Amino acid sequence: MDILKRIMGYAWRYKWRLIAATVFLLLLIGLNLVTPYLSKILVDDVIRGGRRSLLLPILLAILGCAVCKGIFLYIRSYLFEDVSQRCLYDLRNSMYTHLQELSFSFYDDNRIGELMSRMTGDIEGIRMFLVVGLPILLENAIYFIGTSIVLFSMNVKLALVTLAILPFIGWTAFKLNKNIGPAYSEIREQQANLSTAAQENIAGVRVVRAFAREDYEIAKFKKENRLNMEKNINAGFIWSKYFPLIEFLSGFCAVALIGYGGWMVATGEISLGTVVAFNGYLWMLIMPVRMLGWIVNVISQAIISGKRVFNVLDTGSSIKEKEDAYCPSEFRGDVVFENVSFCYKEQPVLFNININAPAGKTIGIMGATGAGKTSIINLIARFYDVTAGRVLVDGVDVRDWKLSALRSQIGIVMQDVFLFSDTVEGNILYGNPNATREEVIEAAKIACAHDFIMEMPQGYDTIIGERGVGLSGGQKQRIAIARAIIKNPKILIMDDCTSAVDMETEYQIQQALQKLMKGRTTFIIAHRISSVRNADEIIFLENGKIVERGTHEELLAKRGRYYELYRQQYKDFEEFQPKRQVM
Repeated sequence: MDILKRIMGYAWRYKWRLIAATVFLLLLIGLNLVTPYLSKILVDDVIRGGRRSLLLPILLAILGCAVCKGIFLYIRSYLFEDVSQRCLYDLRNSMYTHLQELSFSFYDDNRIGELMSRMTGDIEGIRMFLVVGLPILLENAIYFIGTSIVLFSMNVKLALVTLAILPFIGWTAFKLNKNIGPAYSEIREQQANLSTAAQENIAGVRVVRAFAREDYEIAKFKKENRLNMEKNINAGFIWSKYFPLIEFLSGFCAVALIGYGGWMVATGEISLGTVVAFNGYLWMLIMPVRMLGWIVNVISQAIISGKRVFNVLDTGSSIKEKEDAYCPSEFRGDVVFENVSFCYKEQPVLFNININAPAGKTIGIMGATGAGKTSIINLIARFYDVTAGRVLVDGVDVRDWKLSALRSQIGIVMQDVFLFSDTVEGNILYGNPNATREEVIEAAKIACAHDFIMEMPQGYDTIIGERGVGLSGGQKQRIAIARAIIKNPKILIMDDCTSAVDMETEYQIQQALQKLMKGRTTFIIAHRISSVRNADEIIFLENGKIVERGTHEELLAKRGRYYELYRQQYKDFEEFQPKRQVM
């Protein structure tokens, strides 16, 4: 009931449309309740009573009811559809907005395919309840109450005989609800698994082809698809187990009416017209009971879908923003790490990190894969919170900052470049939507991207495929660099952003970035010595700890880990140098 209340809470936002739809529903029911009574008059007064003068008015009344019912049905259907679509619009917006606010840790634990399943299939399950289940539930409830009153007012004994079977039908529907709910829950979960399998395969189709793993992926998808089929068949088995029994019991009510009603007509206790009208009303009463299983089906699916949707909406972000969050008018770009430790899913990643990066300084961060380099920059933008210690920006703990104010002054070029299915210009403008075409071109030139962009069919108006399909790794990285440059941030973070470009292009980008980095606090994560050698301080990480720090020359003089890495990267160059001849 809590889930249904929340769903109806969205519907109640459009209460006047919902009320209007209900009014036309009531008018439609009223006309349906009148029609059997007109049949009674037709049989008793016209056919058997010989009052032919009533024939035309009765026929016109029946025709008028039919016309009005068609009009009311159209308006009722339109209004309920209108309310359902508006509710879905609000639900999708709420869910999408909430997904934008959730922390990185949420996406670390949830698969994209499953979230897409909740955004589509589960919300559609809620729509089916609002547009079909809710009106039929209201309609059948009113029919049941109204028709019961009419039947008992016409003849109590006949009503008792024909309705005696209804408790058995209700019990059967209850059993159906009890068994079908868990079955539909399993179906929704399996559909999410199926969506995830398809989404991951399609997104990684190039890797699949490269490793000739098509057969493996097909077999994996077939396995998930078969499980989905089996769970649907199981739900169908439960449905087929109970629904025929409901049909049989409903039909038994009609047999009781014909048998006992016919005997009452033969004994003169009631008129034939009463039996005819009774039969029309009886089916209005039986139909809600017969549809009880179907209604239970729709409601069960809506509840399961609602649970999955509201589970996401109820998931709070692990990154909480204070009500009086710090939002300054000026931003310098000082960054300080004070005894920072960080655990990811209870796994220690960083230990007692201390960094002082005054505004305008450049910090280089090096270390082996998994040393914790990317975790450091994730803490600056507060994508995650520290486990111990604190990160200060302009002397204020990042946990006290207004997130939008903090991140608006940080430009990040991530290691895993993501480009949107948009134009080249649109992807660069993502960093600053208000920038001009001239500023876009200037940013592209600094990132050494302008030349290859101009070689594209439509230049800056060329549509990039999903995730940058069609571009080389170096081209994607240079567009990502331009996207960060055009933002004009006070803090610039470069997460191994030149790893996919050749040495010559890397040199050109570094020369351009030297001008860009002036006056900005810059963090450069790299594996190449050439990327960090000009930094004001270079930090070397190992197993989450700072093991060496200093300038390029100071670290070479220490002949430690940085020196060994330098020797490895420049070994071929040193061997190529001609040896001095000893005189």
